[in-house]
Amino acid sequence: MKISVNKQYGMGLGGLIIIIAAVLFLVVLGMKLVPSYAHNMQIESLFKKIVNDPEMQNATVKDIRASYTKRALIDYINDLSADDVEISKDDGHITMNASYSVKIPVAGNVSFLIEFKPSATK
Repeated sequence: MKISVNKQYGMGLGGLIIIIAAVLFLVVLGMKLVPSYAHNMQIESLFKKIVNDPEMQNATVKDIRASYTKRALIDYINDLSADDVEISKDDGHITMNASYSVKIPVAGNVSFLIEFKPSATK
């Protein structure tokens, strides 16, 4: 008489806990990183609005900075001040560039440093 041994295949409780912990870590990481990228997209959008605004074509650099400051306050943008934005005007064409970084604490003494370089030209 032959007895066949059936092997069980699948994941145990320990493997399930490890996978759940990894997924939770990725979700928390995403929740911390997404707002920084959203703010960068807001800043780029703001630059494009200013560059394409007909009223800004004849404005001075000081007026463009003031416009950026007002629009940034409306959109709750605190990552980049108007003094950090490089603005140049050549023959009525406005160029806005910036470079800034955001430090995001993850856990303990571990942080992410993300560098952004938004720009717009017309």
